[in-house]
Order: sequence, then C-alpha cells, then structure tokens
Amino acid sequence: MIRENEVYRIGRLGKPHGVKGEVSFHFDDDIFDRTDCDYLVLSVDGILVPFFLEEYRFHGSETALLKFCDIDTQQQAAALTGCDVYFPRSLAGDDDGQLSLAMLVGYDIIDAAHGDRRLGKIASIDDATANILFELEDGTLLPASDDLIESIDNDARTIIMTLPDGLV
Repeated sequence: MIRENEVYRIGRLGKPHGVKGEVSFHFDDDIFDRTDCDYLVLSVDGILVPFFLEEYRFHGSETALLKFCDIDTQQQAAALTGCDVYFPRSLAGDDDGQLSLAMLVGYDIIDAAHGDRRLGKIASIDDATANILFELEDGTLLPASDDLIESIDNDARTIIMTLPDGLV
C-alpha cells in the first residue's frame, strides 16, 4: 500500500484525448520526464494506486498526453478525469541532484534564527512570480530564497531557514 508521505503531488488529470485511452495531464513538475520511472501514482477515490505508463507526449509546456497500460477506451480514460497525480519521493532523489519545488510540499519549516522554532508545514508553493513563496498551512507566506535556507533534510522532511526579524 502506498502511503501519502511516500509521494508528492505533481499535477492533475484532465479530460480524455481521443478514443484510444489517452488522457490530458496538467503538471506542475515534469519529473516524470527527467527520471527513469515507468509509473505514476493516482489518487482514485482517496486511494493511492500506481498506473504504469505505456507512453506520453508533451502537449504544451504544462500539459502532456498520457497513455496508461490497460486504459484503452475513452470511457476508461474519462473515469480518471480529475484524479490527482503523484510521484514517488524515493525516485525523485535520483534526479541528478535537482530538487523539485513540488517535492517540498509537506515539509516543516524551522526558523533557526529564533531558537529552532517550528513555523508550520508547507501547504503549497507559489511560483507565479520571480519571488517564489512557501505557503504554510496557516496561510503564512515565506520567501523561498536560497539566502534564507540553511539546509534541507529530506529524511526528516524539514527545511531549516534563518528568517529576518519581523518576517513572521
């Protein structure tokens, strides 16, 4: 059984494309193309289920068309519409040292400048502008600046930051 802490969200499935089982995939992270992984994990009715990729092709900068094994009709693909798509954290580590922003969702932020105080858990990443922000579960926004990040512990799923006075 796949646990939620073993994967991280990389996008969502859209509508079927054509009649042979292809489905559109709107992704936030293209790690599925950068690493050697032959499956993606879908949340189907709240259960994380691996689906093996038969093939995929890009259909724009943030969309791909996926063909999963054993999904051969438009009706089968339609049943997957709206499913969140996840990627295994264990395989993301093989990505030539590149750290994915989407992979950091769920990490705890620790403020080293103020006595190793836990500030909260990252709920999402706002990368819509040049200044990337961590959005914590309580709505707090923190700059995801390399200058402020001291270290990232993937095993403990924590990010140690040194934040200036008055920021939080």
